[in-house]
Amino acid sequence: MPSRPYLTPAVILLATVLAGCGFGAVDVTPHEPEPGSADVCAALQDALPDTVDDAIERDVDPSSEYVAAWGQPAIVLRCGVAMPASYRPDAQLFDVDGVGWLADEGEGGTFFTAVDREVLIEVAVPDDYAPEANVLTDLATAILDTDPERGLR
Repeated sequence: MPSRPYLTPAVILLATVLAGCGFGAVDVTPHEPEPGSADVCAALQDALPDTVDDAIERDVDPSSEYVAAWGQPAIVLRCGVAMPASYRPDAQLFDVDGVGWLADEGEGGTFFTAVDREVLIEVAVPDDYAPEANVLTDLATAILDTDPERGLR
């Protein structure tokens, strides 16, 4: 008779805890990236951190090289977006570790768009992550390393 694998209570408990900790994929609406953004977005995807403000990276559905997500509720980054309608040349930008962000308040959170980059990047930050600057700080290095700055004014 074949032997059965022996599972200790600790192993069973660990498996149960790990299964309960995971979140499913984040449902996202696919977007058509702006022309010329594919190379920068691919490089950015490779450079993004595994955690943002202690939130763990999650899969997105449908899978996209232009979208990344972390945590629950999800922080969602979209690469290759269009200039926000709220942008004006005299708009107040928030500089977080060398990246200029335009903030737009939304229901349940804030949308930040890095408008000083060649390829625009939007990050939706739910209110649960206040202060939002922590999220933007964790993303700054990847953005600075992959997306060149452009002049705005």
